[in-house]
Amino acid sequence: MSVPGSRQSDSLGRFLAMRAEATPDAAALICEGRSWSYQALDEESRRVARGLADLGIGAGDRVALWLPNAPAWLALYFACARLGAIIVAVNTRFRSAEIADILDRSGARLLVFWPSFGGADFPATLAALDPGALCRLERIIAYGGGAAPTIPGKPVLAYESLRAAASYEGDRGAGPVGSIIFTTSGTTKAPKFVLHDHYSVVSHARHVARRFGYDAPGSTILQALPLCGVFGFAQAMAAIAAGAPLVMPARFEAEESTRLIRRHAVTQFNGSDEMVARLLAACSEPVPFPTLRFCGFAAFNPGLGDIVETAEARGLRLVGLYGASEVQALFALQPLDAPAARRGLAGGVPVAEDYAVRIRDPESGRLLPAGESGEIELKGASLMAGYFGNPEATASAITEDGWVRSGDLGRLTGDGGFVFETRMGDVLRLGGYLVAPAEIEAHLQRHPAIDGCQVVGVTAGGRPAAVAFVTLRAGAAFDEATLRQHCAEGLARFKVPERILALDAFPTTPSANGTKIQRVKLRQMAAEAVAASSRPSPP
Repeated sequence: MSVPGSRQSDSLGRFLAMRAEATPDAAALICEGRSWSYQALDEESRRVARGLADLGIGAGDRVALWLPNAPAWLALYFACARLGAIIVAVNTRFRSAEIADILDRSGARLLVFWPSFGGADFPATLAALDPGALCRLERIIAYGGGAAPTIPGKPVLAYESLRAAASYEGDRGAGPVGSIIFTTSGTTKAPKFVLHDHYSVVSHARHVARRFGYDAPGSTILQALPLCGVFGFAQAMAAIAAGAPLVMPARFEAEESTRLIRRHAVTQFNGSDEMVARLLAACSEPVPFPTLRFCGFAAFNPGLGDIVETAEARGLRLVGLYGASEVQALFALQPLDAPAARRGLAGGVPVAEDYAVRIRDPESGRLLPAGESGEIELKGASLMAGYFGNPEATASAITEDGWVRSGDLGRLTGDGGFVFETRMGDVLRLGGYLVAPAEIEAHLQRHPAIDGCQVVGVTAGGRPAAVAFVTLRAGAAFDEATLRQHCAEGLARFKVPERILALDAFPTTPSANGTKIQRVKLRQMAAEAVAASSRPSPP
């Protein structure tokens, strides 16, 4: 499950060890008022590796991390890397249906979670899962102190028991060995599992560190993005490559992040347009963050189209980015000295000379010159090893000459860069994450009242949202609040539809290939419904 070309490099274990040897006492992490040196992080990962090995975790095994940002997340990642095991990164906002699917299809042998984090009842979510989804899960590790929760049928151990072990000195992770799985949405109801090996992570981290200037003297990075997502993960790996400290809150909160930026003289961070807007709103000073050199940003919120100019007026330079799970985040960024109009666009110039972008006409298959829009294809050291457990999807996504088909529409700029325009399919951007409508549709159709379902995207209250249209089974009654509650119990909150509307039938149109649902018509209907009513109370 690898792409063409050599994939040999330092292992991730060696990657961290080299940093610890070069700058043993330098701060690697600043978290909850404590500073962790690179030597301390390296030593912690070795002890955790021994603890995992004593539990039988070895090469190729999957370990699921359902954790917010914490030193343990990185320690566990490098520990598994040393064993040749693979981390499955799980979003802390996921709930029962998503967790069950990920654990089942990944075949994870171990799950690590923080029972008391954020006030959410994580143990109850686990206890409610279908036992069939947990059949290969052997143990659960509880992080965060306190009494270990009880999960029916599964032994629960404390994270402290791992870090109390002796140091592990082996390394089974060179080159093409898998290291981490990210979930991503596609055109099917189940998210695909994007697998990256040691080579892609280490190589990309070094490229990003140089291009983003993390290796400049005095660099300090705010790690407000979650490590469980490729956006935050790529930033953290680049900071480690550069030896720059990560100032790491458990989760993003504007007031706390403002305090951390000022206290630690943070020079850079990456985030969404909404994160930037919230940071600026939390400060009254004309120039609130004088130490920040620039912020790489992703434009997820259509209501913040003027965020680059707004930030610039207050001394903060924003720079558009591009990335994808298949090639990692921070694949490209717009030129730092470009006008604001250019820097506000997603895309940019790839971060390394051997990274490349081309644009292909999806109908004719011909490669397009600058200025013409088509599907973005990408190549470089950051390319995924493949979709875990899905060789058919891997073969479909990667061309014969080793480029990945992004599914994104874009155009070349003629100066070595490109501009991302939109997703080519119907994938939604909800809560900062790509979500396949089919995933929400499949969950709604599990409700006994629902016969069919179609989900489209709208803008509600200045932010992206989903609207679901349903048809009912014979004799079933429609209750929007009940259906939204059904979604809230099984899906992350940002995936819960803004509205759920009942139809007698979906609007359709005939074509040469069969009858097709008019999704454009559904989007129009959804926008009208949202505009005509206020949002229902949260379930």
